[in-house]
Amino acid sequence: MSRPDPSESRDPWLARWLPLLREAGRQGPVLEIGCGEGEDSVELLGAGLELIAFDLSADSIAAAARRAPGGKFHCRDVRQPFPLDGVRPGAVVASLSLQDETVEIAERIRQCLPPGGKLLCRLNAADDHHYGASGHPEIAQDYYLVDGAPKRFFNERAVRELFAGGWRILSLEHHVSGKYALPKALWEAVLERSS
Repeated sequence: MSRPDPSESRDPWLARWLPLLREAGRQGPVLEIGCGEGEDSVELLGAGLELIAFDLSADSIAAAARRAPGGKFHCRDVRQPFPLDGVRPGAVVASLSLQDETVEIAERIRQCLPPGGKLLCRLNAADDHHYGASGHPEIAQDYYLVDGAPKRFFNERAVRELFAGGWRILSLEHHVSGKYALPKALWEAVLERSS
């Protein structure tokens, strides 16, 4: 299977949310969870935002730091304390990186934000059959062991339940991304910490 041309597979999902992130950025830096090789990091820094980012892969962090100089990049697991060094972020961005222990991690994100702080996240959709929502050992409902790693998938009700306490949903939309080799179904959620 051939990989798509990078110019065709670019995923500009953040573009329409940059004004919201700039506003939130007045309260503190943006924390990017699961930054990968820094595609979104480049866009965040290009928008003039201060960025703290982390990923589990040391190779990805090295690539992100080369690709997006000016950000503060850390290698760590999302289950570890966020690398904030006493700073409170104004916003958190998490694109397809909240796949395991999502309830606990969503609550930790809420606690690290000030009231009015924003969370932009994309979550695997329950109809994302090309990337694990079927054909893998089921751990629990909409939760599968995909290539040895636990991966959670969401329908609209599950997304709303995940963010029912202490959040205000500003936007919630189902999308299909063309960034990957096959269409990827996902939920895009924009939230504000309410309490």
